[in-house]
Amino acid sequence: MGKKHTILVVDDDDMNLQMAEFILKKEMDVDVVLAESGYKCIAFLQKKMAIDLILLDIQMPRMDGIKTLETIRSHAEWKDIPVIFLTASADRNTVVKASQLKVDDYIKKPFTPADLVERVNKVMATKMLDSPDMAKLFADLENLGK
Repeated sequence: MGKKHTILVVDDDDMNLQMAEFILKKEMDVDVVLAESGYKCIAFLQKKMAIDLILLDIQMPRMDGIKTLETIRSHAEWKDIPVIFLTASADRNTVVKASQLKVDDYIKKPFTPADLVERVNKVMATKMLDSPDMAKLFADLENLGK
C-alpha cells in the first residue's frame, strides 16, 4: 500500500475548513492540512510539504483564490498540483481566469459530502493516471505482449 495522499484545504471560513476536513478524513484515507488564507497555503508549499491536491476557496480577503492559483501555477515545483476551486458563486470572468490557470474542477458551496468525495476522487484518479509511475506501468504492460 502506498503513502497516504495529503489534501490542503484553503478557506477563510473556519466552518468550511472543519467540514471539509471531517468529510475527507471520514470518507477517504487521506491526510488533511488546513490553511485559512492564500498566504498560509503558499507558506505550506514553501515548507516543501508533499501536497497531492488543493481545495481552494475563490473568495478570500487579501489574497483571493485566483491570486493564490496564479502563484501556484507560476512556481515550477507546484505548478502541477491539482487544484479544485470551492466557490459560493463564480462570475464569468472568474471562470475564464480559472480555466486559463488550469483549475481541475469546481465544487459549489455549500457542498455535500458525496459531491466533495466524488470530485476529489475524480481529480486524484486523473492525477494518478498522469503520473510517471503509471506511464511506466502502462509501457511495461504494453511490452509484455511483444
